[in-house]
Parts: sequence; C-alpha cells; structure tokens
Amino acid sequence: MVFVLDKHKKPLMPCTEKRARLLLESGRAVIHKINPFVIRLKDVTVDNCIIQPCRIKIDPGSKVTGIAILQGEKVLLLVELYHKQGIKKSLDDRRNHRRFRRNKLRYREPRFDNRKREKGWLPLSLEARVQQVINTVKKLAKYIPIDNISIEYVKFDTQLMQNPEISGVEYQQGELQGYEVREYLLVKWGRKCAYCGKENVPLEVEHIVPKSRGGTDRVSNLTIACHECNQKKGNMTAEEFGYPDIQKQAKQPLKDAAMINATRWKTYNLLKEMYPVECGTGALTKKNRIDRNLPKEHYCDACCVGQSTPKEFVFKADYILEFHAKGRGTRQRTLLNKYGFPRAYLSRQKEYFNFQNGDYVKAEVPKGKYKGQYTGYVAVRKSGYFDIRDANGKNIAQGISYQYCHIIQRYDGYKYGRRKRHILLHPSDAMDGVSCA
Repeated sequence: MVFVLDKHKKPLMPCTEKRARLLLESGRAVIHKINPFVIRLKDVTVDNCIIQPCRIKIDPGSKVTGIAILQGEKVLLLVELYHKQGIKKSLDDRRNHRRFRRNKLRYREPRFDNRKREKGWLPLSLEARVQQVINTVKKLAKYIPIDNISIEYVKFDTQLMQNPEISGVEYQQGELQGYEVREYLLVKWGRKCAYCGKENVPLEVEHIVPKSRGGTDRVSNLTIACHECNQKKGNMTAEEFGYPDIQKQAKQPLKDAAMINATRWKTYNLLKEMYPVECGTGALTKKNRIDRNLPKEHYCDACCVGQSTPKEFVFKADYILEFHAKGRGTRQRTLLNKYGFPRAYLSRQKEYFNFQNGDYVKAEVPKGKYKGQYTGYVAVRKSGYFDIRDANGKNIAQGISYQYCHIIQRYDGYKYGRRKRHILLHPSDAMDGVSCA
C-alpha cells in the first residue's frame, strides 16, 4: 500500500502500488516523499473524499517494536521499528571515564546529592525507546487517518499470575490463566527444555520442587521440560536431578519484560494525549495469534494486540516497512584515550556544502574509478569529497565530490527499508503451545 495525501497535505486512505503508478503517470499526483513512499494528489481535498479512520496497533519490544495499521479486518500497513541500541553502553563508558578522572587523578567533593530527578524520570535508554515509538506514531499519523490506538502495555500481566517479582498476589483464575504462565516460562527459558536443552519439541510445565515434596504452583517454582526429562526427573527436585542452578535462574526477572514494564505507563500516557487507547497483555496477543494461525513475527503480534482483534485478517500489505532509529548524531566532541583524556577533537559543524550525514542522495559520477550512478546515504567530509553508503552502512562509492550529489530526502534520524512479508507459518509455532504436566 502507498500513502496518499490531498493537495493540502492532509492524509487520505492509502492506495495500491498500481493505482499510485497510474496517478503519477497521468499527472494527477506527484511524489511527496521517497522513504516511506508518499504521493500527493493535485486535484483532491479531504472534504471530497470518504475517509474511513484506521486503528494503529503496537507491540512494543526492547529491540524491535511491531506496528500494524488496520481498517476493520483489512491490514493496510505493517511496520517494524528497530530501536537504537548501545545507549546504555555509551553512558557507562562516559561515566567510567569521568569517575577515573575525578577519583584517581584529582579529588573533588561528591555532588550527587545536588542532582534531582523529576517525577516520572526514566533512564535515557528507556526514554529514547519511548520517544521513538511516539515519533513513529506521529510520523504515520501524517500519512494515514487514525482514530484509535491499541498497545500491548505489558508482556506479562504480573497482577494475574504468581511470579517471583511480586509476592503475595492471589492467582486469579480466568481465560488467560494458562497463556500467561506458559508464555512467561517459554520466554524465560528460551523455548527449550531447561534440563537437556532440546528445542522444537513439545514442552511441559514442570515443578522444580515437586508438589508431593512441598512445592507450590508459584512461577518461581516452575520451569519447562521435554516429556522425557519430566518423566525421568519424577519425584526428585531439580538439585537432586543434577541441576542445582535451576532454582536460582527461575527467580531472576526477565530483562526485556522489565524494560517494557518500566516504560509502559509513560508510553500509554503520551499516546492517550493523541488518541483513545486500548490496552492488552502479551498473553492475549499470543492467544489471538495462535487462534488465527499466524506466524511468530513482530508485525503479526501487532495485528493481534487487544480485544479489538478481528476474527480473520485480510492482508493488503505485501511488504513490511522497516524504520531503523539511528538518532541525529552525538553530543560527544572528543575521542578519549584509555585514561579518559582527549586524544582527538570532533568538529561541531554537522553540515558541509548543504549536506549532512545520513542524507539520502543520488550521485552521478561522470568519470573516474566510481563512474556511474549511485543512490544511498551520504557520509560528509569537510574536504567536500563524500562517501555513499547503503542501508547497512557499507560503502558503495568513496571520495565522491559534493558537486555530483543531489539530495533526494533529508535525514530525519531514521533509515528506511522494506522486505517481503512471509506467507508460510513459522516452523516453531506448533511447538509454542506447551502442555501442563
């Protein structure tokens, strides 16, 4: 599907690629943006069209967030947002250098008591993830009419299950009882037997300390095992079975789930300021996906978020748009040696010859080693001789004069791509539904 705007840049309903091509060839439309591809009609306004508002569904993840735009049962658009990585490592390196300089080389009175955090403060790595989701929703809302949002606000609803992170909560019986516990265990134990490590086999929920030996049904006492290991273990504890570290691992919280739990309310509150928001749990998402026989993909999970999920889907989107959050540069102005002192200084100027890093350009080189046409992302230099890179950051042309480069699209902090949507089911889907022993 192709985004469509009216002549006043107001969003209209998307159209097929064939329809967009005919509109462009007839002169009724012009290209408004390349990535993502958007056309603008010259002779149509939103007042003259029938608008059917759509629902945007979001499946947050620590590394990849799945997004789907639905109009009833029709899936119009599929997006995967790849979050920027390495923020925490950069902050840790900076802090370590700073502490070394202050404590090892010169003494300074501590000033940590002067630092105050506002209510709702989040670590920068989590704050960046929240803002990337919000910015992507705003970006999509410019190109398609949206009236509702569905979001998976927590991977596991810890209030509906006994778990090692929250004690004293009664286990509430309900339709999602099995899905909550089993999905939690599958993710925690990597979808493989906790004892022998077998994958892609039917797995069973197993008690680390058997109930006949005083064990409970709390999730801190549960793991998953293949049928052979479950039968062989019998009435023994995990320690007696030769796995003393199983109990310790069972009590460790999930890092990715903890990240989503930490950011869920801020994301929800910011989205609520924009549109009505429907929430759902990860277990409900999985139940909807399995009931509809969809593969385990981020975009399929997004389609199945919340109670508003239709019984059947009609996929109009054959491609998945990829949004890679890269940021707009760095505030770091120096390169440091191993002692944390400057060894080189970076320029404060970001733009040279009206180009900056990340601009999507077309280069027409008339002569030399790289004679030909190149399209990609530019890496600028003060000398005026730039490199052209593909979406993966690999150089496809080096030392190209800025005079041969023409901007197609300005850099906005994201890199874009697309890939064909998978049709067949994921082979491990049949193994996701574990049984209770």
